[in-house]
Amino acid sequence: MTERTDAVPRTSLAIVHDYLTQRGGAERVALEIAEAFPGAPVHTSLYDPPATFPGFACHDVRTLPIDRVALLRAHHRLAFPLLAPSFSALRIDADVAVCSSSGWAHGARASGRKVVYCHSPARWLYQTTRYLGERGQLARSPVAAAGVPLRAWDRRAALSAHRYLVNSSVVRERVRAAYGIDAEILPPPPGIDAAGPEAAVPGLDAGFVLCVSRLLAYKNVDAVVEAFARLPGERLVVAGAGPLLEPLRRSCPTNVVLLGAVTEPQLRWLYRSCAALVAASYEDFGLTPIEGLLYGKATAALRFGGFLDTIREDETGVLFDEPRPDEIARALQRLLHDQPAPADLAAQAERYSRERFVARIRAVVDEELAAR
Repeated sequence: MTERTDAVPRTSLAIVHDYLTQRGGAERVALEIAEAFPGAPVHTSLYDPPATFPGFACHDVRTLPIDRVALLRAHHRLAFPLLAPSFSALRIDADVAVCSSSGWAHGARASGRKVVYCHSPARWLYQTTRYLGERGQLARSPVAAAGVPLRAWDRRAALSAHRYLVNSSVVRERVRAAYGIDAEILPPPPGIDAAGPEAAVPGLDAGFVLCVSRLLAYKNVDAVVEAFARLPGERLVVAGAGPLLEPLRRSCPTNVVLLGAVTEPQLRWLYRSCAALVAASYEDFGLTPIEGLLYGKATAALRFGGFLDTIREDETGVLFDEPRPDEIARALQRLLHDQPAPADLAAQAERYSRERFVARIRAVVDEELAAR
């Protein structure tokens, strides 16, 4: 993470994030923001240290009252009815509050200026079927029932911000459609340091295709796994955990390895040892293609969302139109047959450097401090 010697006074800046109960892209960005402003407290609804990135232990994490319920820390989706009122009751007494939000943190009330870094307008409000999957009828019912009042709350929360930042072009368009806000695009940096230590995964030989993903419905990892039934000469390694892990294990072909959760040293080794990456998820940004670039690896990805920004077709990867096994298989055959040069790929990673991200987020905060 980025080091900074001049810690931000706690009275001048605070950070707010939805919940720290998993290791996802939003949590990585929240940690980058916290690292950019040492000394700033991090406010969140729920905090489960073993389940999220260990770097948060170095920061002043302050939780909301619902964090006292251990069940909610283990299963944050059960807190759904409580999150809007909980963040509405949170008052941030600071000159600037930076809210890292996928739907909740931007509802915090700020006494000073409010900057929102929006990973996406809430998927469970605006992309319910895609987010929960076609078979999530029971899970969708409370979302549908709460949709109208929550949309009104969500819009009020968004319009309370003085500055809106987003991670990609597609999220900028969603923010404009949902709130009428014209946001600035600030891509996040890679979530991994390529210079860090590596640890080989036992039993794996180099040359596989890598998929790094949480195992949720909208990630479409099932379609990636099925694609390898059509690619018997290739191998797929999936790194990531989630509720679909066991169903995938029951159905995956013999040339697919499901690792579950891996350590960061193992993830570095996986990136360095793979032949290419594949991502079929509906991502708002999608960190894996730019993490792959650090190691000179190209990606076959869904023609959707943040991948339209991070993948230059036939330069840093290939895109397929639908998350269907046949399309994924064809895209991978094309990519593996005609790979871009690793040095050219690594050079593209500079567009997403941590230094650029930190410099801009600090400049935005400075501008908001000057506007008080």
